[in-house]
Amino acid sequence: MSAENVTVFFEKFKADSGKMQQELPEMTKAFMGLFQTTMKDGALSAKVKELIALAAGITVRCEPCINLHVQKCIAAGATREEILETAGVVTMMQGGPGFTYVPKVMDALESCGK
Repeated sequence: MSAENVTVFFEKFKADSGKMQQELPEMTKAFMGLFQTTMKDGALSAKVKELIALAAGITVRCEPCINLHVQKCIAAGATREEILETAGVVTMMQGGPGFTYVPKVMDALESCGK
């Protein structure tokens, strides 16, 4: 997925999220409540939690997760270097499969202007 495709993903995801809110309001509300409660500052900062979520997304090879959590890492104050180092930790733990997803992280960073 190129940076341009990531931008298209964000546009489509926004529209899809609206559809889910209309058609699955209780499920969407429950998930968003869990997300907001879990990802706020606590013993771990929101930035650290987003970097962990990004690592999990890379590990399971979830491109939408990578795109969304790169965006959220940036919003939480993570730098390009911190995000790429997170991808490096995944590569160290997972080897080749994690390594092949680092370019997807870079595409998401580019799409987010970083």
